[in-house]
Amino acid sequence: MAVHQSTLSVRTRGRGLHEITDEVAGCVARSRCQTGVATVFCQHTSCSLVIMENADPTACADLEAWLDRLVPEDDPHFRHTAEGPDDMPSHIKMALTRTSETVPIASGRLLLGTWQGIFLWEHRRAAHTRTLVVTVLGE
Repeated sequence: MAVHQSTLSVRTRGRGLHEITDEVAGCVARSRCQTGVATVFCQHTSCSLVIMENADPTACADLEAWLDRLVPEDDPHFRHTAEGPDDMPSHIKMALTRTSETVPIASGRLLLGTWQGIFLWEHRRAAHTRTLVVTVLGE
C-alpha cells in the first residue's frame, strides 16, 4: 500500500463555500492510486470542510444562512473577539462542522455522488489563504 501526500493552498474570497473538488481530484491523479481513500485535512480553526451539493448554488446559500442564524456574530456572551466580531463565531462554526473529509477512490477517481462536491467553508469575512493536506492511501 502506498501513501502520497500533498498540500493545497486555497485563496478564499472571504465568507462562503469554495469548491475544491477539482484540486483534490488532481492530487488523487498525481498519486496514481487506483483504489484507496483520499483524506483532506484543513490546518485552520476558522474554516472547515464539507461535502455538499454542487449543482444548485442555493443549497450552499441555504446552508450558510442556516449556520449564520445558529451562530450569530452579535452574541454578547462571546469573550474571544480580539480579531473582530466574526472571530469566535468562525471558531464555533468550524467546531460544528469538520476539519477533514475522507472520500473513497476507485479506478483512480474520487467516488463522490452525482451532486456532491468537496468545499472549503471560509467562516471569516476577510479573504484568507488556507492550507489543506491531502493524503492518498491505496494502491
